Formats: sequence, C-alpha cells, structure tokens
Amino acid sequence: MAYDYDYFVNEILRLTQIDLSSYKQNQMKRRIDAFIMRHNSKGYDDFVALVKRDKALLEEFVEYITINVSEFYRNPEQWKYLTEEVFPKLIERFGNRLTIWSAACSTGDEPYSLVMALSKYVPLSQIKVIATDLSDEIIEKAKIGMYGHKSVTSVPAEYKEKYFKKNGDFYQISDEIKRCVEFRKHNLLKDPFIKQCNLIVCRNVLIYFTEEAKDETFEKFFESLAKGGVLFIGSTEQILNYKTIGYVRKSNFFYEKPAD
Repeated sequence: MAYDYDYFVNEILRLTQIDLSSYKQNQMKRRIDAFIMRHNSKGYDDFVALVKRDKALLEEFVEYITINVSEFYRNPEQWKYLTEEVFPKLIERFGNRLTIWSAACSTGDEPYSLVMALSKYVPLSQIKVIATDLSDEIIEKAKIGMYGHKSVTSVPAEYKEKYFKKNGDFYQISDEIKRCVEFRKHNLLKDPFIKQCNLIVCRNVLIYFTEEAKDETFEKFFESLAKGGVLFIGSTEQILNYKTIGYVRKSNFFYEKPAD
C-alpha cells in the first residue's frame, strides 16, 4: 500500500480521536487491511480520502475496529460469584445506591445483566449503571435493547421471563431495566474516567490493547474506584502487576481497592 500504517493511524486519530497505536498492531492491522480490501480501496491513503467524504462508512469502520462482541451473563460462573459474593459485600460497605460503571459496554448486554443481577438485592428504582462505549452506533443499538437468541442464552430463566419480551426471533429487554442504565460515549484511551466507583466492569476489551496501554488503563481504574471498590475483568484477561498497582485479588477476575 502506498502510504504506511503510521500515516493511517495518525489520520484516523485526527478523524475519530481513536488512537490505534494503543492497540496491538499486528492484530489490528490485519483487521483494518481486510476491511479496506473489502471496500475496494487501493491503500491507506485512498481509504482515508474515502471516509472523509463518506460519514456512514467512517461510522461503519469505527464500529468494526472497536470489536463489539458481547452477550448476557457471559461466563455464568463469574456472574454467580459477582451476585453471591461481591454484591452483598459492596451493599454492606456502600449501601444500596452503588456507583457502577460498565466500561466498553458494547451493545448493552453487560450493563443490563448488571441491573438484573443486582435486582436480587436492591429495588430497580435504586439501581443505576453508567455504561460507556466508544461507538455512537453501538450505543444506539444498546438503547434499543433488541437481542438474538444466542445473546440471551445464559440469562437466568426467571429474568428472561420477567424482563424480556419475545419478538419473532429476537428478545426485547424491558423498559424498567433500560431505565436503570445511563449510556454515555467514552474513549478509554483519551477521556477522563468516572470517579468514586463502587464497581467497575470492563471485560474482554483490554486484550486488544498494547501492554503499555493496558497497564495505564488498569492504573486509571484503580484511581477511579472508591476505597473498597471492585474491578471485574474478563476471562481472557489478568493483571500481572496488580500488587504493584495496589489491588488485592479476590478471585481470578475480581480485584479490590483496599478499604484502608
């Protein structure tokens, strides 16, 4: 291709504020090259010129590179631990009105799962989850709350019956669950983090970051937690330097900021 990848990264940063240099290059470059070829562009410069003229294509590209893969209650055993071990302790420590941040929330499966899980202990009227993502289009899909069968497979039967309405081959999440979630656009690599969180959930996203970007993000999450707050990460992730940052590991995927 006529122009190199660094040129492309700089142009996309100017256009979207997405810093592709913070993502693992080989993995991201393969995805981007495939997307460019699929749209019959001759190279990076040609594609940049194209997305400058075509806003819809730029939005499609942003959605594509932000890697939105999600489902309700992904890894059910981890949600069981969250529901039975983490939530009761957080409620005891902070009360019913927890400050919960679902970071890189994708199509809403995760924040809606958090609301349902927490509803075991707290009335819906007292639950609020802040859900953030990089893509406007993905956030709009999350607000609609329509999901295929595969996405809701792991939802406990009582919640599927209570909070979903079957619509053909799809499942519509109820308005009472939707009202508990506030969606915001947010760039983990650029924007200020939410402060004094009791629980932060960010799962299976940072695996695409460089080691430097990953470490910086875990440190920022630590700063964002209230003392005694908990970070819940994905099954494909680990925080190798969690002790250096200051976390206490409660289980393989749950890290606490010490209360003292």
